[in-house]
Amino acid sequence: MSAPNGNQFWKLRSKHGRDLIFSSPTILWEACVEYLEATDARKWVKKDWVGKDAHEVLREVDTPYTLTGLFVFLDIERKTWDLYRQREEFIPVITRVEQIMFTQKFEGASVGAFNANIISRDLGLKDTSDVNVSDSRKAAADLFPLDESQKTD
Repeated sequence: MSAPNGNQFWKLRSKHGRDLIFSSPTILWEACVEYLEATDARKWVKKDWVGKDAHEVLREVDTPYTLTGLFVFLDIERKTWDLYRQREEFIPVITRVEQIMFTQKFEGASVGAFNANIISRDLGLKDTSDVNVSDSRKAAADLFPLDESQKTD
C-alpha cells in the first residue's frame, strides 16, 4: 500500500540526510594529524648493498603521505573529501592537509628519499618543451641558396 497522494509525511522527520562523518573542522584536522603521525611511524625496509664487497644492508625508508592513504585511514571516499572541500568551514583544513602532503612528497623526492619520477607524476609536475612550428617556415633552398657552380639542370 503506497502513501496517499499529497501527503506531507516528510515534514515529520526530525532531520534530513545523515550526519557528517566529521562534524567540525577540528575533528577532521585531528583525524588527519593522526594519519600523518601513523604514516611517519610506518617505515618500509629496503635492501641495499654497500662497499666494494657489496654487503647487504637493510635500510628503513619513510612512507610518503598520500590522499588515498588518508582516505583509507579515515574510511572515506574521494567524493566525500571533495564534498568537505565545498563546505566553507572545512576549506582551511583541506587546503592545509594537501599542502603538507605536497611539501613532504616534493622535499622527499628532492633529497632522494622518494622516487622522483613517481612523485613528480603524482604531484602533476612535468618538464615540457613547447616547439612552435608555423607555416611561415622557409624552405632549405631559401635559407641556403646554391651557387651557380652547384646548380644542376
